[in-house]
Amino acid sequence: MKIGCVKEIKKYEYRVGMTPSNVKSYISAGHTVYIQKSAGIGSGFSDEQYAQNGAILVDSAKEVWDTVEMMIKVKEPLPEEYSLFHKDLILYTYLHLAADRAQTDALLQSGVTGVAYETLEDHGLPLLAPMSQIAGRLSIQEGAKFLEKFLGGSGILLSGVPGTPKANVLIIGGGVVGINACKIAVGMGANVTITDINPRRLEFLDDLFGSRIQTLISNESNIDELVKDADLVIGAVLIPGAAAPKIIKRKHLSTMKKGSVLVDVAVDQGGCFETTKVTYHDDPVYIIDNIVHYCVGNMPGAVPRTSTIALTNVTLNYGLQIANKGLKKACEENPYIYSAINTYKNNLTCNAVATSFGLRYLDVRTLM
Repeated sequence: MKIGCVKEIKKYEYRVGMTPSNVKSYISAGHTVYIQKSAGIGSGFSDEQYAQNGAILVDSAKEVWDTVEMMIKVKEPLPEEYSLFHKDLILYTYLHLAADRAQTDALLQSGVTGVAYETLEDHGLPLLAPMSQIAGRLSIQEGAKFLEKFLGGSGILLSGVPGTPKANVLIIGGGVVGINACKIAVGMGANVTITDINPRRLEFLDDLFGSRIQTLISNESNIDELVKDADLVIGAVLIPGAAAPKIIKRKHLSTMKKGSVLVDVAVDQGGCFETTKVTYHDDPVYIIDNIVHYCVGNMPGAVPRTSTIALTNVTLNYGLQIANKGLKKACEENPYIYSAINTYKNNLTCNAVATSFGLRYLDVRTLM
């Protein structure tokens, strides 16, 4: 199979979909790999490293798109890339379609098969997990930074010092993002409360962290009270493939302490705060009603070396299965791959995305 990887064009996105070692793995399996020149520079991988591992270096992104049968990326395509779509192309990347009707329509109209990292369910969400781990840990790091007074925050140190109060951190959602945020917040010495709708998840978190945290059921009443005392709120809510529910409402801002910080890790799926709007690393925050909002849509892009290696460690195996066997046979031999297929031959095949837009959904198994 002809496989390609282009330089990401999202603002301040430095990750890359394939490392030089990934190229070697695909080449060893008998495939041809096309890499756009300078695609890996932001993650610390030179063109020479790709060439040494067998890649064909190409000057333009268009040439790669036009040539390959499977495109491996990190972020969802942007509108300027839609014209490069072509029928029967397999696009293997994060798509986040539930928050992006324009991209959904472009994929459906072009006949591209969209294989989304974030919806592949194989005993969890293995292709989303490493980025969730990184985003969860970064959320506390960034939140702590923007609590600094000159950046708009209330001027409180997460850990405090002897004789001063610690910051109160509220984490909404006890999944991979939430648990990683919790690890860092606890490690930094904050007072941590984590909420989730699943009592069994709260039992797990209680067993893991013990008396170092407070666990509470995530409901409207608890959220109303918790935000009043929170210095830092982490939105870590996920419904696989679907738009995130709005947990923090605009009305909550007026009840919060001036200079508190909201970090919405669910922003790629539309965000779990009513006041969320996408920001970028060069201008990551905005203030509404005296509350600082950090809503960067590609948080792991801030640490691209770590993020690229962590991501490609898990995407390579499934990518090789698709390349070696073709998508249909790969799905038959590993049915978990079906869950990653969001679009297939002009059809929408992810129920959560279809529900978000009120569109028709078809089971991909009936189409192959």
